[in-house]
Amino acid sequence: MQKPVYLDYSSTTPVAPRVAAAMAACLTADGVFANPASRSHRLGWQAEQLVEEGRNQLADLINADPREIIFTSGATESDNLAIKGAAQSLAECGRHVITSRIEHKAVLDCCQWLEGQGFDVSYLAPAADGSIAPGAVADALRPDTVLVTLMHANNETGVLNDIAAIGALCRDRGVAFHSDAAQSVGKIPVDVATLPVDMLSISAHKFYGPKGVGALYLRRGYSPAPLAQIHGGGHERGMRSGTLATHQIVGMGEAAALAAETLSKDAERISTLRERLWTHLQAQGGVHLNGDAPARLPGTLNVAFEGVEGETLLSALPDLALSTGSACTSAAIEPSHVLRGMGLPDALAHSSLRITVGRYTTAEEIDFAAQRFTEVLARLRPGSLRNTQGA
Repeated sequence: MQKPVYLDYSSTTPVAPRVAAAMAACLTADGVFANPASRSHRLGWQAEQLVEEGRNQLADLINADPREIIFTSGATESDNLAIKGAAQSLAECGRHVITSRIEHKAVLDCCQWLEGQGFDVSYLAPAADGSIAPGAVADALRPDTVLVTLMHANNETGVLNDIAAIGALCRDRGVAFHSDAAQSVGKIPVDVATLPVDMLSISAHKFYGPKGVGALYLRRGYSPAPLAQIHGGGHERGMRSGTLATHQIVGMGEAAALAAETLSKDAERISTLRERLWTHLQAQGGVHLNGDAPARLPGTLNVAFEGVEGETLLSALPDLALSTGSACTSAAIEPSHVLRGMGLPDALAHSSLRITVGRYTTAEEIDFAAQRFTEVLARLRPGSLRNTQGA
């Protein structure tokens, strides 16, 4: 059976061959397999050296100091460390946190947990294009605000927030600023030396690295440090205990180095393929782009198809690998909280698919996907809609 055309790169990316090869060299007895915390012998030193090389590679990608990188199991853990840890360390200064209605569940669930701990959380509504306006953040800031957490790129629509402007507001008011950048790092330029962010969450498997490893960028000089959420050994300068997974960190570092080499070229090619597919889809009529903001990720399309439910469309397209929204909430039967938060009617939210293009997508695959959409929409849509929409 032929593999489906993969158009779900926002969910996860395949590990790049160069990354897999580097990881494999850290797994078996003839490789660098030792515990990087075992400093009493040469094998442990070799593992530690590879870990620090991976830390440097990731730091170079975002223009950070390597000492600002804390390795975690992924962006979800990084979000927990940043949001819960920062709020807890700042609780004596205030108990107000600002986020948005369209954050990833890793952020929203942390904020809901904070509410149970006595914090007051403001959930900002996005503009119609899916972005969070800096002005909305400015209006929500209060004397007791201690933390703002807003994502860089939305995981469902690909819309970018102006985190430079939002961060500047926070810096001016002395408020900690965290951004979940799981979808943006490795896909577009992210420079923490110029962005006024205090904390940034990163996930390796979003940019052709392995699953199960991520990082939190924590700005040097940021104080007080977030309280650790995992205890037991004091690894990562006391911020995140647990034996470091050398092979995963090596993979993340190699993926970061590869991203730095190909960022501009990849973004241009992927954006061209995305627009090629969007042109085909528009020709079907009755389609709407969710998150039509000027600043968007190069590979993301979130499209509502009038007259057919997204789940029905997915079932009719087994030769395409797509999703109706975030893979982290794929078991939900409710419409996407992101699309509802943007004000989309339930009918259109239920009729939406997320289509994401990546490094290994080809023009032939885009054209095949376009053809399949044309065939399936003609079959599934009501006759009246088919007759009144189109060229």
